[in-house]
Amino acid sequence: MRPVIAITPGEPAGIGPDLAILTAEENFDCNRVYFADPELLETRARILNSKIKILSLASLDNIPEPVDNTMFVWPVKTANTVKAGKLDPENASYVLECIRLAVQSQQNKQTQALMTGPIHKGIINEAGINFSGHTEYLAELSSGTPVMMLAAEAEKLRVALVTTHLPLSQVSTAINKTNLNQVLTILNTDLKQKYGIEKPHILVCGLNPHAGENGHMGMEEIEIISPVLENLRKQGFNLTGPLPADTLFTPKYLKSADAVLAMYHDQGLPVLKHVGFGHAINITLGLSIIRTSVDHGTALDLAATSDVDTGSYIAALKTAIHLANNKAITTAI
Repeated sequence: MRPVIAITPGEPAGIGPDLAILTAEENFDCNRVYFADPELLETRARILNSKIKILSLASLDNIPEPVDNTMFVWPVKTANTVKAGKLDPENASYVLECIRLAVQSQQNKQTQALMTGPIHKGIINEAGINFSGHTEYLAELSSGTPVMMLAAEAEKLRVALVTTHLPLSQVSTAINKTNLNQVLTILNTDLKQKYGIEKPHILVCGLNPHAGENGHMGMEEIEIISPVLENLRKQGFNLTGPLPADTLFTPKYLKSADAVLAMYHDQGLPVLKHVGFGHAINITLGLSIIRTSVDHGTALDLAATSDVDTGSYIAALKTAIHLANNKAITTAI
């Protein structure tokens, strides 16, 4: 059976609707349903000179097989008319409602995976909604503990994070034995179950420069990270570290690694985005749902111009299909 992928285009004023429209006619081994405002998609399609037809569905049961030149949409109405490139806080709730309904469709087994477009955290907060990010919001909607992992170069480089969208001043206190153990366990488990890697080799970054240099540049490696790694190694985990982040991301280490665990957002992601910007993707591990995402922003200045790179969007959709198929196989067994 072909999996059904739920797609949320994200911020309506950004390039998310463009990406959905520009890739709608491409052939993928799945059925697709877009959670979005049909009027928004129709307007953007006209601007992009696309002949795509927008067909609203009356039910999420039995999503139709792909039809040439057609997008199947579960309609969600924006609060205000969308102007490409112009953020509107009144439409923030629309963005979140699209995500909520898409997650619900997977929980109801109407879809098998979720692929999300880029959102704008700032405008959601300006609307008076306390919002720290997609990953955290998905955790509120579904069971499990989320772990953010990004992948580039056809997933030859995978980087997961212990902490995500935190100010740098809060990172050290947010890293403790409990959450480090939890993140490593989820990462190891999902690399096995979702990617079929029998014994994942995970490289673990230190927190401090030179991985603390034996306590001279910080004690987190000695007091927190190393004890957790040693305990997990006794349980059979294949872990290397803690390693200095400035030398970990070199061929010497990466050639034998299945994933890297970075302690905070800007420790691991600049390297990954340098390697694969435009083709990198985001995968949320540890949840009861499957979710992938593009790894770029809303690009408001490019909205409604056709001057967009669809590489990350296509890579995220292909990974969603792959993970959905693996889940279907596992469930059938």
